[in-house]
Amino acid sequence: MTAPVFGMTFSRPDDEPVPVLGADFSKALLIETSADADATVFPIGTPVRISTSDAAMVAKLGTGALRDAVNGINAQLSGDNAGGDVTIYRVTEGADAAATAANIATALSPTNIAAIPSAVNATPRLIWAGRGAYRADQETQGPVPAALHAAAERLLAVAIVDVDDTSAANAIDARETMNSERILPVGVAARVYEGEAIVTRAMGPRVLGLFMRVDNENEGKPFDPIANRTIYGLAGLSRKIPFSFLDGSTEGQQMLENEVSIVVAGESGVDGAVADGGFSFIGTDNTTTGELWKQIHQVRGADYLTVKMMEITRQYLGRKITADRTESWLESIKFMLRDHKADDDILGYDVKFRADKNSPENIRLGHLTVNLGIEPAPAFKVANHEVRRYRPAVESLVADIIARLNAVA
Repeated sequence: MTAPVFGMTFSRPDDEPVPVLGADFSKALLIETSADADATVFPIGTPVRISTSDAAMVAKLGTGALRDAVNGINAQLSGDNAGGDVTIYRVTEGADAAATAANIATALSPTNIAAIPSAVNATPRLIWAGRGAYRADQETQGPVPAALHAAAERLLAVAIVDVDDTSAANAIDARETMNSERILPVGVAARVYEGEAIVTRAMGPRVLGLFMRVDNENEGKPFDPIANRTIYGLAGLSRKIPFSFLDGSTEGQQMLENEVSIVVAGESGVDGAVADGGFSFIGTDNTTTGELWKQIHQVRGADYLTVKMMEITRQYLGRKITADRTESWLESIKFMLRDHKADDDILGYDVKFRADKNSPENIRLGHLTVNLGIEPAPAFKVANHEVRRYRPAVESLVADIIARLNAVA
């Protein structure tokens, strides 16, 4: 603009730290078949975003696995959180289990997955794809789990996979074919009412709904684990899994040791039972090798912070590099992490701008490097109690007796 000769001007400097709101990590993607769905509303191979509280839209899903998945999610939601933000991706039922699993794996291809956020104006961060238990034989990974890691990486999402629910050995065998910090295997199926009938359905969508519920209980942030929480809407389980908090040799403990999550029935009056009643989800670990990013809520929390740093940094890209602007960028990241530390979302953080990582040659190219240390909070998995005799209590008793005798005298 042309500055006035006699007057005034106003400007808004852009070298202040910037706030960001973060992303909604409770949005979900469901991929399955539904032969009797309304083909106009839910066409094959087209992502459709709905609210699971929209009864009219849910009814158009028909009666197949997608409808059950939505019902399973809704059963976990409570209070004002009456519905989930879900993208439905309907695929064709194949001639057999192998063909159907292949269709779902195709829907998870990088090309299809990359197109979904733009198509529905939302990025799903929770994925459930059906037929996760299908494998051609006991030595191979199924096509759906094989496709899920790359799909979840593309979206910065995590995926719940239903593995073989017939035995602990089969579930663990299936888990051994996986290696991903973004996959959470579940080794038991749900028994639910459909009308008067009790049928067996996938547990995965119900675990996905549990993620949504716990996120909602924590201001929509994905930093909290979901272990030892109730799964609602179940009539029973596909099989009873023996479990005790006190006995590490039980079948349930063996499955957890091998990173297969479980759902366990409560038992009233039983020491070591998961609860007095109902059905509780137990699980914290993904299938990655090593312990650094083993707990899946830590992966989700790190993804959430990554997205917030993206939102901060894109406001600075393209501007000239100055000391003020660089300081503003770094302070924006620090303030964001400070707030998460104050809320106990993370244990601590460190933000550094190191000279050895920011040479004059790199800065001339427009490249800046920030070194970040972020420590996520772990889940409380084992409580160790050391119980000893307490001699001071006896000394206090003796003193009390003497005091009473002296009072009588």
